[in-house]
Amino acid sequence: MLVPQDIHGAQSRMLYQVNKYSSERVAARRAAVAKTLREVVKVVQDVLKEVEVQEPRVISSLTEVNGRFEGLNVISQTEFEAILYLNQMGEFNFVDDGSIPGSAVLKLSDGRKRSMSLWVEFITASGYLSARKMRSRLHTLVAQSIDKCTYRDMVRMVGDTSEVKLRIRDRYVVQITPAFKCAGVWPRSAAHWPSPHVPWPTPSLVAEVKTEGFDLLSKENAVAGYSTTAGGLEGDAWVLSFNDAENRLLYGASRKRCLAILKTLRDRHLDLPGDPVPAYAVKTLMLYECEKHPRDAEWDEAALGDRLVGIFLQLITCLQCRRCPHYFLPTINLLRGASPPALEAAAKQVWRLTRELLTNSKSLEKL
Repeated sequence: MLVPQDIHGAQSRMLYQVNKYSSERVAARRAAVAKTLREVVKVVQDVLKEVEVQEPRVISSLTEVNGRFEGLNVISQTEFEAILYLNQMGEFNFVDDGSIPGSAVLKLSDGRKRSMSLWVEFITASGYLSARKMRSRLHTLVAQSIDKCTYRDMVRMVGDTSEVKLRIRDRYVVQITPAFKCAGVWPRSAAHWPSPHVPWPTPSLVAEVKTEGFDLLSKENAVAGYSTTAGGLEGDAWVLSFNDAENRLLYGASRKRCLAILKTLRDRHLDLPGDPVPAYAVKTLMLYECEKHPRDAEWDEAALGDRLVGIFLQLITCLQCRRCPHYFLPTINLLRGASPPALEAAAKQVWRLTRELLTNSKSLEKL
């Protein structure tokens, strides 16, 4: 049995390891991503400059705020998503009835004439604003823009997809996703959140997150298992994204630091064939861990070793059950696309990492 001073000793050893890992491995990953971003953003901004001239309904994006690029999501060290916000959609009703999991449709408000709409050419005969048509228009504009841009020798469109993806220097992929910002509203499909019996997040944080709202993205909803390139309403639907809300929830104590360590461990050890451990699933499991450990004190630097183990144990369970529920939309399985053998191999690898963390006080030096 550990006596108090042993526990204290183990915690201070872990704290030393966590700090060392953060200042070496995490910092190196962050510096590499920042360097890549500078390179990628230059090219994307140049491509989008021409798109914005041709399409005035697009809001200029990728602005730098406090050293971070607004509207740019890092998916991995070589994969990024640029969110291209569109002018507001006030003339549409947001219909979120759960018929297309993870998505919603935008329907022209009653009495509104299609011909009078700012978006007339993207509205279907049934009055829906088509995400697929919007993406198709962007596809054309971006292809034209690449021909004219300064960096045309190093950038090309990725084929075989309805999404707008750029390959830069044959090394990086940037997806450009048209989106609407929905501030001050909250989707019905996420109305069950937060759980009434869980003390985290606090009511004031919940209010902040719900005011922040969510985004509607024009992209293939592979997570929900629909091909939005297909005909029918699925192709016209917009995918719900809670990226800003999730980031807001992870402020405070050392939660952000914990996430940075998790991302680094994932990139170094769990970037496996078939992508059985998406970075987004790791972030999602961290949100569930916050519910299990609601107090800020449980996210002190000294406790991060325990939190990492807790998240990895959750991850093993998810991989074995082949299911990781989306934090806000739990009917959606974030592991849906991965094959059973890939999930099995990942579970074994996560277990190896977890055992290392549990049994070796210097484990982070090797990881």
